[in-house]
Amino acid sequence: MRKKEKAKAILETLAGLYPEAHCSLDFETPLDLLIATQLAAQCTDARVNIVTKDLFKKYRTAEDYAAASLEELEQDIKSTGFFRNKARNIKECCIRLITVYGGKVPDTMEDLLTLPGVGRKTANVVLSTIFNKPGVIVDTHCTRLSRRLGLTKSENPEIIERDLMKLIPEDQWANFSHYLVFHGREVCQARKPRCGSCSILPYCDFARKKLE
Repeated sequence: MRKKEKAKAILETLAGLYPEAHCSLDFETPLDLLIATQLAAQCTDARVNIVTKDLFKKYRTAEDYAAASLEELEQDIKSTGFFRNKARNIKECCIRLITVYGGKVPDTMEDLLTLPGVGRKTANVVLSTIFNKPGVIVDTHCTRLSRRLGLTKSENPEIIERDLMKLIPEDQWANFSHYLVFHGREVCQARKPRCGSCSILPYCDFARKKLE
């Protein structure tokens, strides 16, 4: 089976399994999602949602984050891990939002990547979820499953993103990313993948090698 045909079959199967797949971070505003996605680096969405439940009540605008003391912001997000770097990036990000973008989250990849703490993954989450612009979101689940399925050989997120963009229809880029997250949580887990319960097993290079 050609790689593009395999990707199509995987997409269709996962779409049937997870029709409600979506961004699982809680948010109300574009700024909320931008902050939540930054906090989600090396942290589960579930943990981030616990933290942001209070965080988003305390900090409602870019000005609120920019004016906060670094020490207080660090304590507010401490349980998400790497809190010092995250707090500094969030504060500097919001200062730039104020000085360059009028306090609003920009809607292009080019502009988003100028914000401290924002890489392509965060930018694609914001662009696809808020602005309905196509983007492949390469997180740890996407990386793991894409490699196991043989859709990419790389561990580099930017290369993985480009590889998947060639295989998946543009209007399904974000959806495919969400499907991989849901399947990664439910079945294709990092340490003990449940291959016996996997609906996309016939397309999986990792499983085939296990059986050889």
